[in-house]
Amino acid sequence: MHSEDSLPPSMPYIIYGTAWKQAATASLVEWALETGFRGIDTACQPKHYHEAGVGEGIAAAIARGLLTRDQLYLQSKFTPLSGQDPQRIPYDSKAALNLQVEQSFQTSLANLKTDYLDALVLHSPLADRTQLLIVWRAMETLCSQGLVRRLGISNCYDPALLAFLHGRSEIKPVVVQNRFYADTGYDKEIRSFCRNQGMVYQSFWTLTANPGLLACAETKKLAAKYRRSPAQIFFRYLHQLGIVPLSGTTSVQHMREDLAIAEFELEEDECRELDRLL
Repeated sequence: MHSEDSLPPSMPYIIYGTAWKQAATASLVEWALETGFRGIDTACQPKHYHEAGVGEGIAAAIARGLLTRDQLYLQSKFTPLSGQDPQRIPYDSKAALNLQVEQSFQTSLANLKTDYLDALVLHSPLADRTQLLIVWRAMETLCSQGLVRRLGISNCYDPALLAFLHGRSEIKPVVVQNRFYADTGYDKEIRSFCRNQGMVYQSFWTLTANPGLLACAETKKLAAKYRRSPAQIFFRYLHQLGIVPLSGTTSVQHMREDLAIAEFELEEDECRELDRLL
């Protein structure tokens, strides 16, 4: 079934991803917002993200009158110690897990110059399920305090673990953000669980990991028919599946093309044809 009904109204159909941008982060975020992106994904993880640069780009866009804070979907992450650069941990590594979450969150608010997040995502599951629940409870507390609007988890490729977290949580995860590629079978089981539970599946590494899908005859045929790029066809197809893709492009032209997937719609039989490729 190809439906967009599962997307919360405040979550855009495509989100700008800010990993690996470093010194260019602020200008790229400002360009993305100027181009029309209204969703930004980042993380409190200096190893891969320049979160303060994201905040600078947002502040510059707001100062120019391009948008207001309430028009922006802003999503950041708590990254456990295993995913941090030991030399640049944005919280006290010796603190209890719940305090690490709180400290990381406060760092994110300061970096992003905001007083709330539209989503807080656990960057990767903790190996120990007890620790996972401690971290999740701390995230739930922030949600209960009105500081976070929704919770999610990233890099979760084990359907049983996702079901465990969903079953044991008081505030359910509503976002799953995963690498979208053939090695995981394109997360078919996890995506099915998300649909059944009213959760949104966000994809990253969507284009980079799938050059074969972009170059295949089916995608090229649709690109010619709709006079769009293969990337636009693939993003549009995912949109009609109910997936929210992340785009990390550094090209303003590609930013415009990414947003333009809202301008056309694939037919049902065309989607079914692409279904067979996954």
